[in-house]
Amino acid sequence: MRLDKFLKVSRLIKRRTLAKQVADQGRITINGKVSKASSVVKPGDELAIRFGQKIVTAKVELLKESTKKEDAASMFTIVKEEKLEKVEPEFVDDED
Repeated sequence: MRLDKFLKVSRLIKRRTLAKQVADQGRITINGKVSKASSVVKPGDELAIRFGQKIVTAKVELLKESTKKEDAASMFTIVKEEKLEKVEPEFVDDED
């Protein structure tokens, strides 16, 4: 499954266009490698997503083409969340 679609379906990022933007800015890694929106995600992969001043690391548990809001959280497990001290200007989130 494409990275941007996984992020939307799992509700880690609410909109697919925003997921594509974040990926294209180099703010997402899969297993330590910077990834594009079209990168393939599979169960067992570890995603690190940079949201403004924090990095959320999540492990992909399962893939579904679509899911209900209540079931979306079962698609991934949050491994860790780290808060960053200093943020480079290009990573500041304007969409809050």
